[in-house]
Amino acid sequence: MRQIAVPWAESNSRLTALFEALVIDWLKVATIAEVARRLKLSWSVVAGVQQRAVARGLARRAVATPEAIGIDETAFARRHEYVTVISSEDRVLHVGDGRQQSVLEHWYREQEPSTLSGLRTVAMDMWAPYIRATRAFVPDADRKIAFDRFHVAQHLSHAVDQVRRSEHKALQAAGDGSLKRTRYLWLQNPKRMSRRRKDELQELRRANLKTARAWAIKEQAAGLWNYRSRGWARRAWKHWYQWAIRSRLEPVKKVARLVDNHLEGIITAVVTGATTARSEGFNAVIQKIKSDARGYRDRDRFGAAIYFHLGGLDLYPDSLHAFRPT
Repeated sequence: MRQIAVPWAESNSRLTALFEALVIDWLKVATIAEVARRLKLSWSVVAGVQQRAVARGLARRAVATPEAIGIDETAFARRHEYVTVISSEDRVLHVGDGRQQSVLEHWYREQEPSTLSGLRTVAMDMWAPYIRATRAFVPDADRKIAFDRFHVAQHLSHAVDQVRRSEHKALQAAGDGSLKRTRYLWLQNPKRMSRRRKDELQELRRANLKTARAWAIKEQAAGLWNYRSRGWARRAWKHWYQWAIRSRLEPVKKVARLVDNHLEGIITAVVTGATTARSEGFNAVIQKIKSDARGYRDRDRFGAAIYFHLGGLDLYPDSLHAFRPT
């Protein structure tokens, strides 16, 4: 038996190019299992279409030269299994297996030196392996790494809640229920509070509580993200650090030390406006993809799904391009 190439189908595919394009269109809005059921195909045939589409798209994709990238990890499965997702403003650039330093270093090694030197910001959380990899490969990395306000606020909110729980336990033992059912009152953005909630908060702040001091320190930090000068931003954050470290509130002091150790990255985020918001948005979509598919057993298929939906790829068969008007 002899195989020959035909213009209406891809090599090693049992489907015509037009039908494969139909499967791709369906996969953009439904899971592999749902498409297989709807089109009366096997799961493996539909998964094969997706993987071929991604392989084509990655082969066609032009070399990226972004000025800003975001680096985030996303959970692949239980037991703390992750993949590293590197993204630009409009698409996922790379999906790496794991979140070790070597995973990010592998991607950096594949980039042209001019691409790495041309990066203006590298937004990430305070994960040490990502920081070390970036410092090893990106010129002037300490002025380009950016730790955005979301992660700093998250650490401070957790510190406030730790102070509240400890103080509530002590007050309750003395018969004082002042802090009962107030957890979300201390964590909510005051700008989004109702008048009644603001009055409740104001009343508690007058009571000279440790939690109120921790909350005030958190809110002070929230107001330090509008500077445009590195010098002024550094002075403001150093002043905040002195207040926080002298607060005698151990959870707050722990965050203050974390901020001080990562201060240059915070200042870069302040003066450039760099955030991981886009990365977090991609992560939310990725988790929905995983949830809709009820999880992935295979990392390669998980990575293919991420590229398929978020890679900004040209997914369609080559033979269809031949018939497109020029």
